[in-house]
Amino acid sequence: MEHPENDQKYTGLTVNSGVAQPPSVNPYANKRPRRRPLPPASELVEGILKGELNALSRAVTLVESIAPDHYAIAQEVIEKCLPHSGHSRRIGITGVPGAGKSTSIDVFGLHVLRKGGKLAVLAIDPSSERTKGSILGDKTRMEKLSVQPGAFIRPSPSAGSLGGVARKTRETIVLCEAAGYDNIFVETVGVGQSETAVHSMVDFFLLIQIAGAGDELQGIKRGIMEMADGIVINKADGDNIGPAQLAQAQYRSALHLFPPTASGWQPEVLTYSGYYELGIGEVWDMIDRYFAFVDANGYFHRRRSEQARYWMYETIDEQLRNNFYNNPEISAALGAAEADVLANRRSSFAAATDVLARYWKLRQ
Repeated sequence: MEHPENDQKYTGLTVNSGVAQPPSVNPYANKRPRRRPLPPASELVEGILKGELNALSRAVTLVESIAPDHYAIAQEVIEKCLPHSGHSRRIGITGVPGAGKSTSIDVFGLHVLRKGGKLAVLAIDPSSERTKGSILGDKTRMEKLSVQPGAFIRPSPSAGSLGGVARKTRETIVLCEAAGYDNIFVETVGVGQSETAVHSMVDFFLLIQIAGAGDELQGIKRGIMEMADGIVINKADGDNIGPAQLAQAQYRSALHLFPPTASGWQPEVLTYSGYYELGIGEVWDMIDRYFAFVDANGYFHRRRSEQARYWMYETIDEQLRNNFYNNPEISAALGAAEADVLANRRSSFAAATDVLARYWKLRQ
């Protein structure tokens, strides 16, 4: 490119052409690393039963994948791991955003490890409704627990599933138990919606609350309180001890108004401080008392059986949905039906009925 500044009339002024600029794109950007071939199910199962983290992580990735070939291998791994599962304490942890769930899990987990157990944390991260992406930053908030050799922390996107629970968390629990983890924490998003999904896969449901955030009894919906086996008030330290104790008394009074639990257990309300690690032992003692109680009256095994039945029907529903939406003819029919509905040529009900009729005709 010519520079007018180099003209003779601008004597004494010279502009150099400069040096050639290197390409802005990394020359190695398109040279993607070759993907490792999928290991056979038997190899993954062998590694999981030995407690190998690499095998467990790869198996969980296959479980969470929507690829058909991944699904087939994942189901085979789960079936082979199933006889080695079921020997853990499954604890669901939920609460309002900002209640300190991740910090509490960090200190609860350290308490478990000090007692000689192994812990798997399935942290469910909220997914964006617009981009479907997740930050998956729970592991960074569990600074102490994440470096412990006896802990396995797996953040997963909620992907819009009910109650903020990842679609494949149930299967992941089976894999973690087969790998020897005798304590499973399932942390939910805590968005205040229905937590039925996590309640249907855990043995103990812990609700974390904080004081001083408004009307405590309206801070979370009654349905979640009724599912809770224990309620704990976090951040009970410093000037917040008084408000935390007041909230504790309010929750205890409210729980007396609820109908008796199916297990016969009377939920307890405790205070603690996750940041200063105060009252952690008392919270875990409450959980120990619960498991001793439900073991003695037989409720523990009845609930596990009910959960297995529940997830059988959930799996049937999921398979039917996948079969319906993955059918190419139905996908085309749905596009046409959607166009008719948007153009107000047909009602939503009539369009859905016709698409379903076409699907059942294809299945005959």
